Amino acid sequence: MKYKDKTVQDVQIAYIGGGSRGWAWTFMTDLALEPDMSGTIRLYDIDREAAEANEVIGNAVSAREDAKGKWEYRTCATLGEALTGADFAVISILPGTFDEMEADVHLPERLGIWQSVGDTAGPGGMMRALRTIPMFVEIAEAVKEYAPEAWVINYTNPMSLCVKTLYHTFPEIKAFGCCHEVFGTQKVLKGILEEEYGLQDIRREDIHVNVLGINHFTWFDYASYMGMDLFPVYREYVDKHFEEGFHERDMNWANSCFACAHRVKFDLFRRFGLIAAAGDRHLAEFMPGDEYLNDPETVKKWKFGLTTVAWRKEDLKDRLEKSRRLLSGGESVELKPTGEEGILLIKALCGLTRMVSNVNIPNSALQIANLPADAVVETNAVFERDAVRPLYAGKLPEDVRGLIMPHVENHGTILRAALSCDKEAVVQAFLNDPLVKGKKCGENDVRQLVDDMLRATQKYLPEGWKGQI
Repeated sequence: MKYKDKTVQDVQIAYIGGGSRGWAWTFMTDLALEPDMSGTIRLYDIDREAAEANEVIGNAVSAREDAKGKWEYRTCATLGEALTGADFAVISILPGTFDEMEADVHLPERLGIWQSVGDTAGPGGMMRALRTIPMFVEIAEAVKEYAPEAWVINYTNPMSLCVKTLYHTFPEIKAFGCCHEVFGTQKVLKGILEEEYGLQDIRREDIHVNVLGINHFTWFDYASYMGMDLFPVYREYVDKHFEEGFHERDMNWANSCFACAHRVKFDLFRRFGLIAAAGDRHLAEFMPGDEYLNDPETVKKWKFGLTTVAWRKEDLKDRLEKSRRLLSGGESVELKPTGEEGILLIKALCGLTRMVSNVNIPNSALQIANLPADAVVETNAVFERDAVRPLYAGKLPEDVRGLIMPHVENHGTILRAALSCDKEAVVQAFLNDPLVKGKKCGENDVRQLVDDMLRATQKYLPEGWKGQI
């Protein structure tokens, strides 16, 4: 990197998963809108053709007159080539295909286990982790060999286990995970303030919160706007609108598998006194299976959606078609702020600014005082030149800690299972999972489910699993 006139030039970013048909375009947009940085994006993907397509698309974006940030996009043939000399490494990959995810999400339904996302918690999240962890071991080993001083930014799910694997493999790695779910809950608080108090143009960033929990199961025990304590505001709104929920502008929850009316959040607030700070689809999967995800009718009652893999497959077709249009010049990337903070965090790590944001890192500083030091937790941290400093978030209430601990325990069990190809550990993790326990499934049924789910994903598992599937 080179510093000149309050800008940083020649920033080298390795993008692992650089053939992405979606998030890559978000990344390109944010880079193009940032005038204080420039450099090279090294695209690496096992689908080289997809990376080469994004090389063309990215360079076309950078060449536009309205692109303030100028970047060169270059496809790399190997992970080592992408990482050598990199200042930053961004990881955004799909572990396996949607065929494997279809088994993750839908096979457990035969035992009455419904999953609204299936990429973080529950049987689907754990099976996805078994595919993902070996990939992250390889990435961490490559970072150690080729770019040990690079900052590694992960966007891949299951977030907690991806970050945990990076540190397990290379303890000195400088890695953290980014997730925008907290932003969504800040926007809910912003919307409630605007609706109830007639305020206008509140910035999401001005809703100040204390974040504590684990990824996709985060909580606020503090929320403030311009000196106003938002907990009484939220409590009054929840009491008044519990049945209908909160509806974001231009969003119809009934016609979108991603939208929700935030009724799960409202119910968790009534039960535990903290503001649950993730989308309802994610929050529901961390709770017992006889609650918000008891069956599809229950899901409708709570006004959120089950994101089917059939929908994801159709969406992929649309994104592939968009990629072809972007590649041919039939469509252009729209340059408007995306709401993501990744580029701002890179800017802060370059020393151009200083900011606070939520981040997923090990709890080694005991930023959440009553969770284990080896847990990967999500709290706020200060980002500044070459440093991420976690902020002390305090203790979780014991009842909320009790909800989180089975998942923390399962993170350790699944990591061990993935590294040693231990099927029995997977079975025990399934039996310990609240979604499974809530449905009171028999152990033999769970063991058969594990067998069938492992068989469905065996193409992406290491050789050590062969004799057990």
